[in-house]
Amino acid sequence: MAEAQKVARLREYETVFLVKPDLTDDTVDKVKDRVRTIVNRDGGKFLRFTIWGKKKTMYPVAKQPRAIYIHAHYLGGSVLVAEVERNLRNYDEVSRFMSKRLADDIDPETRQVQEDVKLAGDVDGDNKPFGGAEREDFGRDEYGGDDFGGDLP
Repeated sequence: MAEAQKVARLREYETVFLVKPDLTDDTVDKVKDRVRTIVNRDGGKFLRFTIWGKKKTMYPVAKQPRAIYIHAHYLGGSVLVAEVERNLRNYDEVSRFMSKRLADDIDPETRQVQEDVKLAGDVDGDNKPFGGAEREDFGRDEYGGDDFGGDLP
C-alpha cells in the first residue's frame, strides 16, 4: 500500500519593521537579505518584501521623527517568527518590529513568491498639511479677502 504523503502545512505571517531613516538603500537591502535568509534557512517560504518608504512616525522612535517602514510577508512556524524577531532585535539599524499571524494551515504550494515592491513613502519638501492654520488660504474667503471684511496682502 502506498502511504499518502503528508504535506507540510505552515502558517502565514507578516512582520513590519522600522529602520533608521538615514540608511542607504544598500544597507536596507542587507537587512532584507538577512531576513529572507533566515526564513529560507529555517524551513519557511518567503513571499514578498514591500518597502513602504520613509514616513513620519506618530512619536519619535529611537529619537527619530521618521523611519523607513518595511513589510515582510512569509510562511513558517512560530519558531521561525521567534528567530526572525530575535535577529531584528540584534540589529542596530532596526528600531521597532511587530509580527502578526494572518492564517493557519496553509499549503506552501498554493502561495506564489512575488516580486519585491518599493513604494515612494512620504516626500520631503514643502508639503503643508491640509486643514488648520498651516494652510496658505486659511482665513481667506473665496474672493481673496479675509473672513472679517478686509483685504489680506
